Amino acid sequence: MRDLETRRGLLRERGPMSTFQFFDAEQVNHPVTRLCRVLGVSRSGFHTWRGRPPSARATADLQLGSRISEAHEASRRTYGVPRIQAVLAREGKGVGKKRVARLVRAQGIQGVSRRRGRRSLTKANPQAPKAPDRVGRKFAADAPNQLWVTDITCIAAAEGWL
Repeated sequence: MRDLETRRGLLRERGPMSTFQFFDAEQVNHPVTRLCRVLGVSRSGFHTWRGRPPSARATADLQLGSRISEAHEASRRTYGVPRIQAVLAREGKGVGKKRVARLVRAQGIQGVSRRRGRRSLTKANPQAPKAPDRVGRKFAADAPNQLWVTDITCIAAAEGWL
């Protein structure tokens, strides 16, 4: 029994591909009879699956997938899952977020996330005197510990700007 679980684990490592899709791809390298025996499934089941038309869900996913890619292209490739779902809802297609996310992921579509513009932490006072240039724009020192220069860097963190 444990050996069968190990063999079926082989299919789980391949991702969402079904057992019969794996057989279909591997029948070039191995006979179907051997594949069925090793993985513990029926040969007649494989042949029935092969002749079966796509399910209504698979057909609907194909149509929805093409509409999703159209919506993504119409947005100049900027819309992600939430906005694509909103477009579909406006068209009267009630589709769940997870289904849209699955179809978007399968097509390799990604939305664009724009960050807010960087704003200054402090506002400069135009009347304030400018700081004197004590280095004279020469940043090379003749000996150690004679010239110290620094820069202020702002980092966006969860609490705000640091």
